[in-house]
Amino acid sequence: MQISQLVLKNLDTDLTQLSGLLSIEPQLILVFGYTGHFADPRLAQSLAQTFPDAQRVGCTTAGEITSAGVVNHTTVVTAIRFNSTVFKVATAALPAMENSFDAGAALANEIASTDLRAVLVLGQGVHINGSAMIEGMVSRLGASLPITGGLAGDDGEFVKTYTLSNAGVSTNRIVGIGFCGEQVLFSHGSFGGWRPFGPTRKVTRCVGNILYELDGEPALDVYKRYLGDYAKDLPGSGLLFPFEMLSDARESLGQIRTILGINEEDGSLVLAGVINPNGYLRLMHAHTNDLVDGAETAAKATINGVADCDGQALGLLVSCVGRKLVMGGRVDEEVEAVQDILGKNTIVCGFYSNGEICPGYQLEACSLHNQTMTITYLAEKS
Repeated sequence: MQISQLVLKNLDTDLTQLSGLLSIEPQLILVFGYTGHFADPRLAQSLAQTFPDAQRVGCTTAGEITSAGVVNHTTVVTAIRFNSTVFKVATAALPAMENSFDAGAALANEIASTDLRAVLVLGQGVHINGSAMIEGMVSRLGASLPITGGLAGDDGEFVKTYTLSNAGVSTNRIVGIGFCGEQVLFSHGSFGGWRPFGPTRKVTRCVGNILYELDGEPALDVYKRYLGDYAKDLPGSGLLFPFEMLSDARESLGQIRTILGINEEDGSLVLAGVINPNGYLRLMHAHTNDLVDGAETAAKATINGVADCDGQALGLLVSCVGRKLVMGGRVDEEVEAVQDILGKNTIVCGFYSNGEICPGYQLEACSLHNQTMTITYLAEKS
């Protein structure tokens, strides 16, 4: 497996550099970048012209991750050539949030095969129920097949995100890559580092990923009361104070939910994934050191027991935009921590997202996460 990477800072001057990636004769091009670049038709056109024989897959971000660290308002292009791994790319339409399950099922139907080993999926970051999309995929592929990936970002604006495939740039399609064959090495890890605070609150009314009431009060009223001065900056400030989901027995489910939007009229909160209608929620917060420790935990879980690989390896990092906001100028530290553990032979790419997709820490079933560092390790057996 061979990997080459390029960072595009200015489309006016840098698109000609794409040809430098042709030396490895890439079969797969991963593209994670700034919404302004994706909205410019020159990006997709140049990728198609430069790599007509490769599959081109990507999405927009709230910050781009490279082997050199975190960058912003750029587009990171990572070219990959496999020695023997076979893969298939598919897309599915997602016209509205309520179609998320069907979109996931349709994507899975396109990718399904007898020798499928793992799936990487990228979804739009707004107007989506990420949990329902995953449930649709699992309904066709089964719960034991590893599914990883993330939801596109748009710098924390939660207005418009894009995905990319060979069909071009889209605001209403999800895209997935199915990896097949015995030679592929596919591993993953996910961990947060957030800490709960305040009392637990009973979910008294919700529908899917819309939270209407906590303890019989409008959820938005309760949330604003705890945020204090931060409430004026909603929904963006909600990234700093996600919810931990608890069971009806008040036990942690190992999942966190980020606020994607608010509705002042009915007092509801739009969360990134479904809510346990019989459970409880509790607010969370974090400090940079906790988040870096969480990233290290995810990396160790990813690399634990992985066999030696042939050539280079890819570390795809999908971290939540909320973590980026908390860490501020120290955001590179979590990427550096992961790179140190994965090793110099691993080329790192990825993005800050509106949601992370991965089996949870020490859990088998795939689910939607928020506020985690999620790592996908891709290589070929030696």
